[in-house]
Parts: sequence; C-alpha cells; structure tokens
Amino acid sequence: MRLVLDPEQEELRATVRKVLADRAPSAKVRAAMDSADGFDRDLWRTLGELGVLGLVVPESFGGAGAGHVERAVVLEELGGALTPSPFLASAVLATDALLALDDVGAGGDYLPKLAEGELIGTVAAAEDGAWDLAGGTTAAAERDGRWELTGTKSPVLAGDSADLILVYARTPAGPGWFAVERGAPGVTRTALTGLDPTRRLARIDFAAAPARRLISADPGAALETVTGLAAVALAAEQVGGMRRAMELTVGYAKARVQFGRPIGSYQAVKHGCADMYSAWELAVSVLRYAAWTADHDIAELPTAAALAQTYIGPAYFRTATDMVQFHGGIGYTWEHDAHLYYKRAKSSELLFGRPSAHRARLADQLQI
Repeated sequence: MRLVLDPEQEELRATVRKVLADRAPSAKVRAAMDSADGFDRDLWRTLGELGVLGLVVPESFGGAGAGHVERAVVLEELGGALTPSPFLASAVLATDALLALDDVGAGGDYLPKLAEGELIGTVAAAEDGAWDLAGGTTAAAERDGRWELTGTKSPVLAGDSADLILVYARTPAGPGWFAVERGAPGVTRTALTGLDPTRRLARIDFAAAPARRLISADPGAALETVTGLAAVALAAEQVGGMRRAMELTVGYAKARVQFGRPIGSYQAVKHGCADMYSAWELAVSVLRYAAWTADHDIAELPTAAALAQTYIGPAYFRTATDMVQFHGGIGYTWEHDAHLYYKRAKSSELLFGRPSAHRARLADQLQI
C-alpha cells in the first residue's frame, strides 16, 4: 500500500485547492452557508465539470473510474476550506449506495447525473441519529403494484436540497432500498438547526410516498459498505480540517507578539503546535490506509473505517479546541473562523456515531 500520494493525485489536489483558493477561509464560505441552498451552486457546477463528483463512478456510468484515495484527496481540500457542500451526501453516500446495490438500471438512471452534478443525492437511513440495519420504523408496503414509504428519517445530510433520496426501510420480507425523487407526493422536508452551520441537515417525513424499489441481494451488507466508505470519506474531510486549523494557528503564533516576542516562541504554544502537527501526521497515515483498503482490500474496510473514526474524529476536535485557545480573545469571536472549525470538528465527530461506538466496533473487528 502507498501512504504517499502519486503525482496524478497531487495534481488533483492542486487543481481542487486552486478552485477553492478564494473560499478558504473567506466571506464566500459564510455567504454560501447562509444562502437559501446552503451551498454555492456555481462551485458545485465547477466540481461537476472537473469530474470530481464522479471520481469513484465507473466510466461505463459516466464517471472518472478513479478510486477512493482520489476522492479522499478532494474531501481533504473541501474539509480544509470548510466548504458548504452536499458532496458528502451526493458524491459519497448516494453514489456509494447505488454502486453497492445490484440494480444496474437504477445505476444507469442516476449515476451519470450524480457524477455531472445534475442531480444531488443523499441517503436516508438514520432514525433519531442512529443507522439501523433492520430499517428502523420507516416501513415500505406494496400496494397496487407500487411501493409506498411511511415513516421519518432524521438526520439526513443535504435532505433539504437533495433531488434523489435513497431510503433504507423495512418491508414485510426484511429491509430494502428505495429511491424517492424530488416532487414525489407525501414527502415533507424540515430543515434542522445543527451545531455546524456549514453542513445542512433535515428531517424527512414520508406519508405513503411513492418509491422505486431498488434491487439488492443483501440490503444490510450494502448499508454496511456505505457506512464504512462514509466513515473514510468523513475522515478525509476531518484530516483536511486538522491541517488548515494547524496552519492558521501556526501562522497566528508567528505573527502575534506579546511582551516583545511572538507567542510561538513560548513553550506552551510551541509545544501545542507541535502536538497539532504530530496528531495530523498520524491522522494522515490512518486515512491513507483506510482509503487504500476501500480500493484494494474491501474485507479490511470495516476495521480501517472504525480506526479512522476512533482516532481522527477526536483528534480533529482537540486540534480545533487548541486553535480557539491559542488564538486568545479573537478566537472566541464570531468574526473569526476558529469557531467554524470548532463546530465542524465536533459535529463531524458525532455525525456517524459517537467515538465510543466506533471504539466498540473496532474492538469487535479486532476481537478484543
């Protein structure tokens, strides 16, 4: 396996970083997160034109046919810029779900549009914040030759803006996957107020909503694959956020002068910055391994994904906390971006389960 990116992957990083250069951090991030959509549609179109929305989509479905390492590179840059975007919902969750299923027809209908950015997708599997392999309380029933969904999913990433909702629900024969398109009757979306203003969440209520049954030999296994890949993708975002928080803190420590000396020359601050760097280096190694397993050793993915969230989530939160503290008074103001990194770090740490749940999953994988 490779822990170092190859030249093409570094070129991809440079391209995405250039696109985001005037957005990290800047007033554009705040404008996007406060907009009606919650993200910059011009940037979304640009990402689609670059092909990064369909990196893991096979070429036969209109994608780039690349891998999860490449997607992780993009997510690192998006996370470092705190980019308000439905990328995690659409280019990760929805895309991975369609690829994990056995429905070639649905893949042909939706994957090319997701890869182009023409459609925004998401997965609705959580109920009361937890993903249930049994499908939760949301039920699907077949009536007059069509399927209908009834129940509530919450929280749903980008649930307010998604054009395609892939719902994991229970049926009389067990759990299954269903597709609900924008405009379907019986679907109510309610925006949720989360800790992180740069990431939109919603509650979606289904009241006999018409849905398309998706073919899957093992729906539960598909969900487990999706959650594992999502954990790796989120870890990439977190690593990018760690790097940027560290860079901003080190830059401030060099420029801020107290008692005639840069504060970075004081032991408490310089050692704190060194700890940030050490934590980030370890996080990069954990991420690279997890992304490599997604491409080359899928059987190891559950262990690598659990390890990624066990370590990287708390490490990012510690880095963001230190960022606020080392910036002193200005770090506590609304005008500074430190609080945005802090909120993103905490919400991401809990997005797919508490650290204790990831530790328990890792222990089960390692049989300890």
